[in-house]
Amino acid sequence: MHATPGPPATAVATPRGWWWKALVLGALLWLVTAAVTYWTLNTNLVPTVILLGSFLVPFCVVLYVLERSAGGIDTLRLLAAFFVGGIFGVLGASILESHLSPSWWMYVGVGAIEELVKILVFVVVGVAVIPKTGRSGALLGATVGAGFAAFESAGYAFNASLTRLGRIDLTALLETEAIRGLLTPVGHVLWTAILGAAIFRAATAAGRYRLTGQVVLAYVAVLLLHALWDSMSFIAGYLAIRITGGVHYVLAYGQLLPETADNVGRISTVIYVVGLAVISLVGVLLLRAWGRDDQQVRPSSGTVPSTR
Repeated sequence: MHATPGPPATAVATPRGWWWKALVLGALLWLVTAAVTYWTLNTNLVPTVILLGSFLVPFCVVLYVLERSAGGIDTLRLLAAFFVGGIFGVLGASILESHLSPSWWMYVGVGAIEELVKILVFVVVGVAVIPKTGRSGALLGATVGAGFAAFESAGYAFNASLTRLGRIDLTALLETEAIRGLLTPVGHVLWTAILGAAIFRAATAAGRYRLTGQVVLAYVAVLLLHALWDSMSFIAGYLAIRITGGVHYVLAYGQLLPETADNVGRISTVIYVVGLAVISLVGVLLLRAWGRDDQQVRPSSGTVPSTR
């Protein structure tokens, strides 16, 4: 008796769209949690607000990466990149940045340290990923950057909630989380994705890392983008003062005249928003340039193993 052959196996399609569904649902849960906290004044809910608001967008970034890395980078590696990259990233940056002193070069130092710490985690987590392409490097880099952004945002939200009187400022906490959540994709996520794409593109067909001029150029580029981003508030204020013709000439009793202060505030806000938009656009263009899979992957011998 011959066995009847079963139906042919079919490929399982990777679910798509879960990242934006999680984003919408998470945002609603965050708003509901914030409203209940306002209404009940229950401080036990504050950690929930901080964690949900800080991790929502970074978690959705990870879901986005998972949907687009099927067959390239396994799920456990991406989760390790998120949590290990986040924890060791903020710890390493905190230790190294404690030696920085306020100066014109402080923003450059912060950018150099944070990008270096993140990319060291990226290199360790991505060492076994084969083949290494610009696209896979961008996806893994985005995951490491998302982890760093999540833990850093939680710290900023916690600090924003504290007042001198020891009370919790829930409004400041929510504003901080909302702003940082909106800017996360064009901040740490974008910068680490750029550098990760450049590093993987420079790797050999066997997956060995190489320090090339392209990698150095990518590091300098993300360092400058990071430094400009952090210093944009100062730059916007300085340019607004210069545009108004030097506000020190219109000081009245040690304070700015109301009309001058309003003009400086409006101009500074416009410059700040435009500056962040330009920095984000430059970052996106760099990612498009380095994140393409236009290189031919040539195995050294036999079939190239995957990480799955």
